[in-house]
Amino acid sequence: MRPTGSGGVGVAILGSGNIGTDLMIKVMRLSKTLRMDAMVGVDPASDGLARARRMKVATTYEGIDGLVALPGFADIKVIFDATSAKAHVRNAEIAAAHGKLMVDLTPAAMGPFVVPAVNLDEHLAAPDVNMVTCGGQATIPIVAAVSRVGPVAYGEIVASISSKSAGPGTRANIDEFTETTGAAISVVGGAEVGKAIIVLNPADPPIVMRDTVFCLVEDPEVDQAKIAASVRQMVETVQGYVPGYQLKQEVQFDSLVDTLVPVLGRRVTGVKVSVFLEVLGAGHYLPDYAGNLDIMTSAALRTAERIAELRGWVSI
Repeated sequence: MRPTGSGGVGVAILGSGNIGTDLMIKVMRLSKTLRMDAMVGVDPASDGLARARRMKVATTYEGIDGLVALPGFADIKVIFDATSAKAHVRNAEIAAAHGKLMVDLTPAAMGPFVVPAVNLDEHLAAPDVNMVTCGGQATIPIVAAVSRVGPVAYGEIVASISSKSAGPGTRANIDEFTETTGAAISVVGGAEVGKAIIVLNPADPPIVMRDTVFCLVEDPEVDQAKIAASVRQMVETVQGYVPGYQLKQEVQFDSLVDTLVPVLGRRVTGVKVSVFLEVLGAGHYLPDYAGNLDIMTSAALRTAERIAELRGWVSI
């Protein structure tokens, strides 16, 4: 494992739960740009803090106030927030006051939505970027892939994840998950209106993350072959930072003829596009069924690396 004190951009992680711990391991194993300087929690007995100490990473269980008090705080340029939407409000204020870049893995949505495969380079100067949600990271690239070929009047996603991969933070943020993802389907994905549904599946053995994307393209003459090609190209782009991301079958098309879409308040003639995805985790901290966590931490890692490079903090 790469020494934590070697070159690179110093980072800290707020939140020593599943997401924060997985992200810590990714930074240390995968990143040639970032240097893991501090892991921050609120539970002194958490497994994440224990692992960080074993890996010779500085730790504190006094939250962001404890982070600010650490001797090496001045050398940290990036703070990942893997706590909760409510906690992020204060965390972001303190990070901004100290001039730190905040990469937000909660659904607080205080900063602009960022999905690396779609719009990362649009928000390189933002002090606080939001990674939307796991469902958003998995599905919004597909909505964007469709919308760059034809006008998407309505985008709907269904994210199904294992109950075992949903920790207390995820469960506490369910309402924010649906609201944030629905908004990002429109803002980032390009749909006129977006809707998100999350399913926590208690099946045992645990299921791998599965996502279904429905797009209503308001153009009956849209080139379906171009849409399918655009989707495949987008999948390859996401696989560049999430290797376990894949299509489960070919893109499906169904014609719509003067169909009433209540959420739009009008009738639509065009094509319904259906895309079925699977996200298998890398197994860095949790079992591979937790692809929902893996895609969030992978997207956050890619985002921080890219911003660090383009801000000139490291050589590209």
